[in-house]
Amino acid sequence: MSRVFSGIQPTGNLHLGNYLGAIRNWVTMQDAHECIYCVVDLHAITVAQDPATLRAGIRDMTAALLASGIDPARSILFPQSQVRVHAELAWVLMCTARMGWLNRMTQFKEKSGKDREGASVGLFTYPVLQAADILAYQATHVPVGDDQKQHLELARDIAQKFNTDMSVELFPLPEPVIQGPATRVMSLRDGNAKMSKSDPSDASRVNMTDDADTIAQKIKRARTDAEVLPSEVAGLAGRAEAANLVGIMAALTDSSVAAVLAQYGGQGFGAFKPALADAAVAVLAPITARFNDLRRDTTAIDVVLAQGAVRARAIAEPVLAAVHRAVGFSG
Repeated sequence: MSRVFSGIQPTGNLHLGNYLGAIRNWVTMQDAHECIYCVVDLHAITVAQDPATLRAGIRDMTAALLASGIDPARSILFPQSQVRVHAELAWVLMCTARMGWLNRMTQFKEKSGKDREGASVGLFTYPVLQAADILAYQATHVPVGDDQKQHLELARDIAQKFNTDMSVELFPLPEPVIQGPATRVMSLRDGNAKMSKSDPSDASRVNMTDDADTIAQKIKRARTDAEVLPSEVAGLAGRAEAANLVGIMAALTDSSVAAVLAQYGGQGFGAFKPALADAAVAVLAPITARFNDLRRDTTAIDVVLAQGAVRARAIAEPVLAAVHRAVGFSG
């Protein structure tokens, strides 16, 4: 069976873009793959974090994943910091990766902005730790959004170079999995920007914790244009906000963009937005209710994470031992 690995940071609220673009696919993958899902708290500290907020965020993200359908009986769910293999393997792989490779990573340039000299070293080497996350479990498949494809290519390059340099066949080259009608959900305020937990405007996203009224208000105020919806997909060209809302509707209703336009083509957003809000509430309300129940039992959350870490270590530690033998740390 193929092995899937993916991770999510425990910072900010899980939002509709996370769910439609990633988490829903993670849930589906449990039926056909061996799945390992990680709350990547080591990645979170590449920028400053308040310790108490980070601790709460790890638990809340775990509760949100469980509420969304991640089943710890079928998948491994754990916090990255509880498996030391990630950090130790990352160092070995940093000695394998090349500076030129990291200098080409566009996300560092975007996240560091104009203060590149003031960014943490961790932010720069983040993609190597991401490679270690994947390779520690010899994952064969990684669900990624379009913005993460470059990092996965780097992981493949690192795996290939390590195998070649050490004359071993230790790491498989992980394949990207990009699926679903909403792999990249955009901001409600800007159809050209990805929906993000870090956006300072809460109106830019639908949070998984939003109640029905809040969801309706955010969608009602979502940026659109003055034209009616087209009847065919080609009519969405150059209409980023319209295309985003139609894509969200297609994902929420397990439909296609063409089918949504066949139903709503010729109508204005005054009619479409309430229908979209209803669809969002229908999907999110049960998840939100379960999340609120789960997050209150912090002991149960901690047990899930601790048990997941034990299972993760059982897979990752033999891989690290093989790395030690390959580089000469042990016989």
